Amino acid sequence: MTVTEPSAPARQVVPAEERYVAELAFLAAQDTGPRPPGWALTPRAVVTFVCGSDGEQLALPGRRAGLPSKLVIAPKFVGERALVERCVVTLAGERGLLLTGEPGTAKSMLSELLSAAVSGTSALTVQGTAGTTEDAFRYGWNYALLLAQGPTRQALVDSPVLAAMRAGRVVRVEEITRCLPEVQDALVSILSDRRVSVPELTATEDSVVSAAPGFTVIATANLRDRGVSEMSAALKRRFNFETVGPISDPDAEAALIRRQAVAAVERAGAAFGVDDSVLDALVTVFRDLRSGRSAEGWDVERPGTVMSTAEAVQVAASLGVAAAYLPGGDVLDLLPGHLLGVVRKDDPADHGRLLGYWDGPVRRRAEDGSAMWRRLWDLRGSLR
Repeated sequence: MTVTEPSAPARQVVPAEERYVAELAFLAAQDTGPRPPGWALTPRAVVTFVCGSDGEQLALPGRRAGLPSKLVIAPKFVGERALVERCVVTLAGERGLLLTGEPGTAKSMLSELLSAAVSGTSALTVQGTAGTTEDAFRYGWNYALLLAQGPTRQALVDSPVLAAMRAGRVVRVEEITRCLPEVQDALVSILSDRRVSVPELTATEDSVVSAAPGFTVIATANLRDRGVSEMSAALKRRFNFETVGPISDPDAEAALIRRQAVAAVERAGAAFGVDDSVLDALVTVFRDLRSGRSAEGWDVERPGTVMSTAEAVQVAASLGVAAAYLPGGDVLDLLPGHLLGVVRKDDPADHGRLLGYWDGPVRRRAEDGSAMWRRLWDLRGSLR
């Protein structure tokens, strides 16, 4: 009997530098203009990678083995191109970039895309939590080697920040305001002096680690969540702040929700079978509750929960999985229950706000003759 090696398990999430490896290689060959030290792409190519080429086929200046002669770069971030350009200019100037905004506005995704395009990797990441220590920004020790050899370069364990400094790459700090203030402030000297001292290695050539050209930091901050630690004024001064807002274009948001929900359901091993009209209703409800005003101009009481695009994607994906694996009835009938699950996460009073939305815009649309909204109005009882 022949014994075969088990194949490597598929990954649920593939990092951007691997998912878009063909586009990154194409852009590196296509745009041969000047680029900042340590950058894998030119700043213009980074913007194109994130925002797409607007359907235009970009052409290589010559033939390259393994690369197509022409390629359309797909958009990956739905937002203002000017925002992405400001982010790229900040990174090119080796200044810290802080992406702020409400939950679910793709701050982390933008951070990942920028890191992958600039440095070729998004893996150098610190996840900020209340338990994050200063070692995550500086260095730690391999204690077995430390006990055997004493403090040596071999016993030193680089943090993602220190590794990025040595290589001249971008390091990501997710949810920086969840770190305690004294931990956050470890970045102040790093962003000012661009070096880290290792006192334990004094009198050796490894006692100071200086940042190579290209090193900088992209941090994200969700200032709405509970448990947020205010950044010090000194640390704020070392970042350029950019606010990532909700998607303004309803058609663009609907297309993004469908695209990501389809991908999520396909990863679950099924085909996406949710009708566009159901997704349109989902997007309409989310946008109305998010803005506090319906598309018709009717006032809506906003829930305390953030009705983000990311939450809408999760609801659409759940509807798709239910339709594929638990068929029976109209998938629209499941929408109110999933909406209630989103709204009722933080404030119990949000349940009443969702009922108020049903008694307002949903009822008025039903009275205007829309069959879909009439069905949703009939489902009001499922929200109790």
